[in-house]
Amino acid sequence: MTRRYVILLFGFAVVAAAVAWLVEGRFKWVTPSGTRDDARPNVSDKAPATAGPIIYYRDPDSRPAYSLTPKKTSAGKDYLPVRASEDVSFEDKPPVASAASGERRVRFYRNPMGLPDTSPVPKKDSMGMDYVPVYEDESEDSSTITISPGKLQKTGVRSEPVERRTLSVPVRATGRIEFDPRRISIVSLRFEGFIESVEKFVEGDYVRKGQPLMRIYGPNVSSAAAEYVAVLKTRRGEAIEAAGIESARLRLRNLGLDDDAIAAIARARSVPHHILWRAPQDGHIFERTALNGMRAAPGDALFRIVDHSVVWVLADIAERDIALVAPGQKVDVRPRAYPDRTFKGQVALIYPHLNMETRTARVRIELPNPDGLLRGDMYADVEIAAGGNEKGLTVPESAIIDTGKRQVAIVDKGDGRFEPREVKIGRRGEGFVEIKSGVNENERVVTAANFLIDAESNLKAALRALDQGEAGK
Repeated sequence: MTRRYVILLFGFAVVAAAVAWLVEGRFKWVTPSGTRDDARPNVSDKAPATAGPIIYYRDPDSRPAYSLTPKKTSAGKDYLPVRASEDVSFEDKPPVASAASGERRVRFYRNPMGLPDTSPVPKKDSMGMDYVPVYEDESEDSSTITISPGKLQKTGVRSEPVERRTLSVPVRATGRIEFDPRRISIVSLRFEGFIESVEKFVEGDYVRKGQPLMRIYGPNVSSAAAEYVAVLKTRRGEAIEAAGIESARLRLRNLGLDDDAIAAIARARSVPHHILWRAPQDGHIFERTALNGMRAAPGDALFRIVDHSVVWVLADIAERDIALVAPGQKVDVRPRAYPDRTFKGQVALIYPHLNMETRTARVRIELPNPDGLLRGDMYADVEIAAGGNEKGLTVPESAIIDTGKRQVAIVDKGDGRFEPREVKIGRRGEGFVEIKSGVNENERVVTAANFLIDAESNLKAALRALDQGEAGK
């Protein structure tokens, strides 16, 4: 019986050992080296330690939001601090210096923020940023700087070619629409007469040249017509004196009769009771004073007819813009009554005198008005396309760095090389600047981030002067 118990206990021990071995193999993986401790996870690993002062705080969710002081998000999360030792530099990482032959040799290290401070050995500034190395094999061309492709991409440098284009410099002013006095006619008599009847025309009606306006009786006209008829009725067979006929016809013309009225008297061979007075031109009746049966004295304005097919716009431009404006230039006119419409005209005349109070010059613009929409005394906004039709070298306005004393453009030579050049500029307009000298056609100029390149160039010049000063000691 005892022997039997021993066998059972031994069996239980074997089974327990087998179960323990299976559990150990299931949850404790053995590494190739066979040590269990190596397979344990390293729970003591920590993020690399950061050093230096906190320079700013960033959004904990990696959003593009930053703060100089501690701050919380809208969800209540704290902004994460960024220390000076973390990578915040926009410079490309410099290659590690090596003593092996053929490696670039460092001349000195310069301040990463552009300050005039150099060091013969690597160092950090007060914010923990590494000084930038300056190598001996860098270009010695004082007018050219080299920027790495990585920095160009980060700063967003863009360039455009120098091109020839017609530069339009708009001169803007306010004008007033007026009638062309050469297209205004006044209907009046050259003799004392009486108006027997007036046609049914009133102010604002449109009349055409030759349309009857009124019927006139005048003693002087009747006397001249009788003389003309008498000359024409000379007995047949006798010579008709041509001079006498022409003299009688000329007298009628001097009284204001037109050729149609004279021809009607010649055909009838009789003195008419009244004369049919006709419109002298096409246009609108701007003024009417003629009435049925009224007595009209010589020179009285009975009708005033205005042709609106072409009108004037009188605009006052500033004294400084006089040199930009010339007769024949195109003009866009936008009446206040029709702000969504543009009427095309051209400069006809620049008046030879200035307004002493406003220091402005008056410009006359002739404007076609085929639809009759433009009316006298309307106000309009005027834009004169000044500058002429000649093409000149131009660059975008953003390519010019104007310091007040000089203007600089950054020329892109390719392969990350840039050259600042002083330029002379001319007119401006439509987002471009005319270049008188300094750059050539088809060269490329920097139009974005050019201030950063100019600062880099000034820094290089300052460091070169400092280096030469130290060498001369």
